[in-house]
Parts: sequence; C-alpha cells; structure tokens
Amino acid sequence: VQLVESGGGLVQAGGSLTLSCAGSAPSFRLVTVGWFRQAPGKERQFVGLISGNGLRTTYADSVKGRFTISRDNAENTVALQMNSLKPEDTAVYYCAIGDVVAGLPTARTWGQGTQVTVSA
Repeated sequence: VQLVESGGGLVQAGGSLTLSCAGSAPSFRLVTVGWFRQAPGKERQFVGLISGNGLRTTYADSVKGRFTISRDNAENTVALQMNSLKPEDTAVYYCAIGDVVAGLPTARTWGQGTQVTVSA
C-alpha cells in the first residue's frame, strides 16, 4: 500500500487546515491509520489514529479537542481536521499504517509527508 498526504500549507494561528491521506490499495480501509508530525530539530511525534472501521480514535494530549481524524472508506481516505492551530503545530505531517500504536511514533509504511506552517 502506498500512502499520499495532501492539504498542507501556510495558515495563521487560530486558523484551520484539513490534511488528507489516500491509500492506494483496498486493504487500506481495513487498517488503523496513524497521523504523526515532525518539527525541525525535533523527534517525530504521534498525533492520533483511527481504527479501520472508524469507530475508535485516539489523540495526543497536545491536539486533543483541536484535531479530529475521520475516514471515508468508500474513497480510501483518512482526514486530519486541524482547528485552532498554533505556531507549535508547525511540522511535516505524515500518515502511516502498520503496527500503529497510540502514543508511539512508529509504523511500518509511511507517506511522503506534507508541510504545515502556522504563523503567529
């Protein structure tokens, strides 16, 4: 399965942005998908995940209440809706599958990433 993220860009603090992760194979709709981010000079962080059936989501404390993950299995996509963005949310955002565990910054298959920049 190949993963392709899109939707990144530049936004002012307090604004919103929605990222999308598209999976290339039908099996994508069966698996847990994680979102992660990595800021310059920092380690990769877990942002959140959604289960294959979309019934379970888990978020990092730093984004809880501001970010929402959803999926459209008919379209083979997972979205990361980001509201009330802060400058500290600036990072490259990745989606990933395979051995995704809440809180851990690890997975087996990664997308290429999309840059999100939040200006003060």
